[in-house]
Amino acid sequence: MPDLYGSGDLTNQQKAAILFIAIGPEYSAKLFQHMDDDEIEQLTLEIANQKQVSSALKAEVISEFYSMCMAQDYISSGGLQYAQNVLEKALGPDKALEIINRLTTSLQVRPFDFLRKTDPAQLINFIQNEHPQTIALIMAYLEPDQAAIVLGALPPESQVEVTK
Repeated sequence: MPDLYGSGDLTNQQKAAILFIAIGPEYSAKLFQHMDDDEIEQLTLEIANQKQVSSALKAEVISEFYSMCMAQDYISSGGLQYAQNVLEKALGPDKALEIINRLTTSLQVRPFDFLRKTDPAQLINFIQNEHPQTIALIMAYLEPDQAAIVLGALPPESQVEVTK
């Protein structure tokens, strides 16, 4: 990416804003329908912050987006190694490695990741009668503030066992 802002490469948020500008309001509106309010707000702010986007930059962002989509498709249908081989032939080894690295980090899902979005009060209701080791395992995957709420809501004798 060109150094448009004088501070290194564009962020993913800036690239998304440029992509939305490039595809126009009709298609952008369709994409917004699949996003949550926070994402829409952040992206709208980034779109508003874009001054003038050159056609060369738009083309570059669209090309990168297309490469990412193709790589994602190859990964899901032919495996990671296949995707890397195809990208290396199309884009060269350095660009292929960069895209594969970004995709593989986004593909990695932490166990119990859904619990991070769960209200601690609801979580307490589900796990309060579980074995202390089970509760401790679940708490290990929570954000610290969530884990503190859960631990604090347990009976004192359970708190000691879960902490051990």
